[in-house]
Amino acid sequence: MAENTVKITTEFIKLDALLKFASMVGSGGEAKMLIQDGHVRVNGEVCTMRGKKIRPGDTVAVEGSGEVQVC
Repeated sequence: MAENTVKITTEFIKLDALLKFASMVGSGGEAKMLIQDGHVRVNGEVCTMRGKKIRPGDTVAVEGSGEVQVC
């Protein structure tokens, strides 16, 4: 699966907001459930914190939805 790139113009973006911004989920509620249930990885490690700060250089993957690189 090809890796996508998401460009942010701020220092960081919170994990749940990134999932919506990158169109990896349809809603904030969906993002919350996927994160809480352990289906989201940040830099290869499962992350269950919705408010995790995602910075340029980080990679975020969602089971079944692919992976994005933040720049």
